[in-house]
Amino acid sequence: MKFNQFVKGGLAAVMAMGMMACSNSGGSATTTTEPTGGDAALKLGFSGPLTGDASVYGLAVQHAVEIAVEEINAGEGVKFVVNAQDDMADPEKAVSAYNALMDWGMQVSLLTVTSGAGQAAAPQYQKDNMFGITPSASSTAVIYADAENSANPYGSVFQMCFTDPNQGTASAAYLKKHAELGTKVAVIYRSDDNYSSGIYNTFMAEAEKEGLEVVSTAAFVNADTDYSVQVKQAADAGAEIVFLPIYYQPASQILVEANKQGFKPVFFGCDGMDGILSLDNFDKSLAEGLYMLTPFSADATDEKTQNFVKKYQEKFGEVPNQFAADAYDCVYAIKQAADAAGVTADMSTADITAAMVAQFTSMTFDGITGTSMKWSKTGEVSKDPKAVVIQNGAYVGVED
Repeated sequence: MKFNQFVKGGLAAVMAMGMMACSNSGGSATTTTEPTGGDAALKLGFSGPLTGDASVYGLAVQHAVEIAVEEINAGEGVKFVVNAQDDMADPEKAVSAYNALMDWGMQVSLLTVTSGAGQAAAPQYQKDNMFGITPSASSTAVIYADAENSANPYGSVFQMCFTDPNQGTASAAYLKKHAELGTKVAVIYRSDDNYSSGIYNTFMAEAEKEGLEVVSTAAFVNADTDYSVQVKQAADAGAEIVFLPIYYQPASQILVEANKQGFKPVFFGCDGMDGILSLDNFDKSLAEGLYMLTPFSADATDEKTQNFVKKYQEKFGEVPNQFAADAYDCVYAIKQAADAAGVTADMSTADITAAMVAQFTSMTFDGITGTSMKWSKTGEVSKDPKAVVIQNGAYVGVED
């Protein structure tokens, strides 16, 4: 593992992004950085799955944060020092990780990478009046304290990614608009997962409004490993499109099963599908032609995206996914808000949070996952989704 040292004027901030050590937060791995002198840096913390099944998401966020902070600390304005905790996408570990970050002195946060972890940790942010913006925890349960997720927002927790309901609505609208992909739709979703069931519910509601022909719906739970029944049901119903509002791990197994059955529809997913091309021991040719809605396309031609993708590939040897792009935007959005409000590291947590909330609910932000982004007082972001399709083993933007 390695340290990266960034120096600007009298500031030297050491980022140990990737140095792991056991902490007292339930045995989770920790990456910590400490300022070595000069002007004080804002303490930026977050947790995510840096190990385990969902590590492709957590490591993408960690890597993107490293790049963003390296750039920011080499320029003018606010500087950051970072602490990343490994929560393994586990709610209990996420709460322990939050406590470890608070013991460290966290002042602003990227919250968590995954929704279940974010839902568990978010009440602590409200309790401690801590500002956080998650790159990828998309459930409305991360920003709302009530069971119905329609009132009582936490107030200090924001999202850079689309909420799950918005993904379901946008997916149905996209499929209605692009009837050339097919008109008979099957849905396979995970019923015991907030992410999947949340997208499913809003997709079905919007599909009815749009007049989409949904010919089959089939559910599975986390413990399931055999998807033959769900795939056969979709095939028998004559589905031309199979909507998969699920994460890429079970999606890869569904693609394998569809191939076994000789079933070749158009597969369509959301942001949780991002990562399928990085999955070990998966025949990536099975994902050829798969569509997904995402706020980020690595082949976009704008200068910001090209620079980020180039740096990411040079540093980590792979193309960044949407989780990385959202995390990169998070850090820059925090910088924009902190610079505009004159936030400094010697301010109280309450004053920092008040300043950040005031900026996020009034500013407009241009990033690599969207332009003219705005946030509501509930913490929800407004930006347009993009469609990408897998061609020749790579994500390719789809012109609308």
